Amino acid sequence: MRVRRGRLALPQAGERAEPSEPRFRTRTALRGRGRGGGAGRGGRAAARRSGGAMAAGGRAAEPPAELSHYVVARPIYSEPGFQEENERRPPLPPTLRERAQAACRCSRKRAFQIAKSFLPILEWLPNYRVKEWLISDIISGLSTGLVATLQGPFPVVSLMVGSVVLSMAPDENFLIEGTNATGINGTGALIDTESRDAERVLIASTLTFLVGILQVIFGVLQIGFIVRYLADPLVGGFTTAAAFQVLVSQLKIVLNVSTKNYNGVLSIIYTLVETFEKIGTTNIADLIAGLLTIFVCMVVKEINDRFKHKIPIPIPIEVIVTIVATGISYAADLEKKYNAGIVKSIPRGFLPPAPPNVSLFSQMIAASFSIAIVAYAIAVSVGKVYATKYDYAIDGNQEFIAFGLSNIFSGAFSCFVATTALSRTAVQESTGGKTQVAGIISAGIVLISIVALGKLLEPLQKSVLAAVVIANLKGMFMQVFDVPRLWRQNKVDAMIWVFTCIASIILGLDLGLLAGLLFGLLTVVLRVQFPSWGGFGNIPGTDIYKKVKDYKNVIEPEGVKILKFSSPIFYANIDGLKSSLKSTVGFDAVKVYNKRLKALRKIQKLIKKGKLKATKNGIISEPGINNEAFETDEEPEDNQDLQVPTKEVEIQVDWNSELPVKVNIPKVPIHSLILDFGAVTFLDIVAVRSIKTIIKEFERIDVRVYFASYQDNLISQLERGAFFDDTVRKDIFFLTVHDAVLYIRNQMTYSDNQDPIFEKISLMQESKEPIEFTEANQPDDELDVQEEAMRRLAS
Repeated sequence: MRVRRGRLALPQAGERAEPSEPRFRTRTALRGRGRGGGAGRGGRAAARRSGGAMAAGGRAAEPPAELSHYVVARPIYSEPGFQEENERRPPLPPTLRERAQAACRCSRKRAFQIAKSFLPILEWLPNYRVKEWLISDIISGLSTGLVATLQGPFPVVSLMVGSVVLSMAPDENFLIEGTNATGINGTGALIDTESRDAERVLIASTLTFLVGILQVIFGVLQIGFIVRYLADPLVGGFTTAAAFQVLVSQLKIVLNVSTKNYNGVLSIIYTLVETFEKIGTTNIADLIAGLLTIFVCMVVKEINDRFKHKIPIPIPIEVIVTIVATGISYAADLEKKYNAGIVKSIPRGFLPPAPPNVSLFSQMIAASFSIAIVAYAIAVSVGKVYATKYDYAIDGNQEFIAFGLSNIFSGAFSCFVATTALSRTAVQESTGGKTQVAGIISAGIVLISIVALGKLLEPLQKSVLAAVVIANLKGMFMQVFDVPRLWRQNKVDAMIWVFTCIASIILGLDLGLLAGLLFGLLTVVLRVQFPSWGGFGNIPGTDIYKKVKDYKNVIEPEGVKILKFSSPIFYANIDGLKSSLKSTVGFDAVKVYNKRLKALRKIQKLIKKGKLKATKNGIISEPGINNEAFETDEEPEDNQDLQVPTKEVEIQVDWNSELPVKVNIPKVPIHSLILDFGAVTFLDIVAVRSIKTIIKEFERIDVRVYFASYQDNLISQLERGAFFDDTVRKDIFFLTVHDAVLYIRNQMTYSDNQDPIFEKISLMQESKEPIEFTEANQPDDELDVQEEAMRRLAS
């Protein structure tokens, strides 16, 4: 196809779209070559016309040759030129009144959307597939409900709540004398356990209520955006560590080994070590029951997975195992005969609702804040695993509000802080749960068990329940096999996964999650601070520019260097931009300028001494005089005024040739530098000032700096940063790199034939006062001083 000044003209029948030669005056003709389906719309249209014919090996048929090229003829666009031809649409920010009207306007559709955000059941229940999902949800709800009834809450939040309760209601606060004591602590002192337990329940329920309030506030304030920082590698490492913690906590139950309740750093390791230290006290009956349960559950689950298309409903192995194990334990009386650990008693009924103790809020506000965040992060982390697996999105603010309302309500009924339990989530997913109906059924099972059926489950061995949980952790542990794939795809993501997993195992899940989050953010900062960059060159015959070191046929335009910096530019990585500039061009502009100043000082001194003579053809030695011009850099400065009566002459200094003074001046083989800002999304004020300094540094050594492929918002940022003035104008900004290259080529072709590296300098040989030069780093306020010194020397 041919595009001329924005008009699209397809080749006529029989016409061949031959590439034209580049024209550098007012238009440029670009030719691009494509293969297969990559030739744009024409290539895709040809593929459709060919009826989708496929070449041998399954590859798409090649399009006709006339459709595999495109020719573009348009002007070379700089920023002012493009704006002149294409009027920008001015932004129209809404007024405060319009914003208020939009916020307060409420249509029926919007009201329904708001209602669905608070009550998701309004969205999924009308679309519920009864025939496909109901049986699976019932089985999953029954299995999860049994596990939830017979096991405690999630260990991380339980430990955090427990630490607050113990610190606010220690045993020492309930020491009594006399015969009213109901317990003894480790020192033998008498304790009123009834009062202690009542106080601790009140503290726990008050904490739950306060956590709920904070979570609702976070949801209303839209703090749920933090879910975006829980990257998939971080979630994978965290949930694997959580699965390991659950495994360790269930292992001691399978072995029926009692250990201390460790909390904090290395708690998982301490528990594991103590479990193996006491492994000699393992109860054989519990171990056999646990191993058999794990084996049976995993085999049946494998059958369910392999034959899921043939089995109408999954086999509810967890429910079957629980019922069978309860019957065996009751019939064989395993507790008395083999000292097996059984559930024993399940509390019945509910405690009456009680208001929270508001006076305790000030003492637990800090702990409540951390618990609210950790409980939310755990829930979202586990949820994201299944959201990725089943392709649905998580609304972080909705999760905050849901957990907050749940905790506010349950806090009135002496409940713990609610969050996601990994073990029960794994059971519900692996048993075929499809929707929240499974959760409703699970809650109903817990309710029925508490009210009426708890007595029937009391003979069940605890090791059977622990084994059911362990068997359902397989999916979480399979995430370990993601690490080699992550390492091949992105080593940084693999490091995040491994770091988060190890940190969560060593530090505990709460601190481990925080450490993993900070480590992930650190990798982002480092990747922005040390971005990719490289010198680019042209693919001959095209407008395509690629890294010089990556492609063999890439050619750098003569006298031009192109640098692409792939990152936002701000105070933290501006030094990286300067370093990449030096590496790309091969010299330091500041050092080159200082060396030239030093050479000019020496030339001036030698002319005053009569050892050199300045002519229009350059600098020559006087005949009959020994040429002592080749002085070393270490020669002391001679500030003596010399009377050398001569007239003003104009000379040329070729800085890339050998000079009559021995000063090592780096060669400057380029006349233009193009900065490709296609990947730069923003600039801060430090970057704006530094880039302006860079332009001045290169301009002083006759290297013009241009910018290409910039985003429109960068121009606005530069304008706000007072970047443009009489010397730095918008005409150095070009829409593409190729626009800039062609503009430079035009300038070099139609400019004077003199080499731009040659510098015309006028020396006043009769001047008695040596010109002062200052060699230093180049802050903005000194650049103009040195430029003035160079101009004085030149005039």
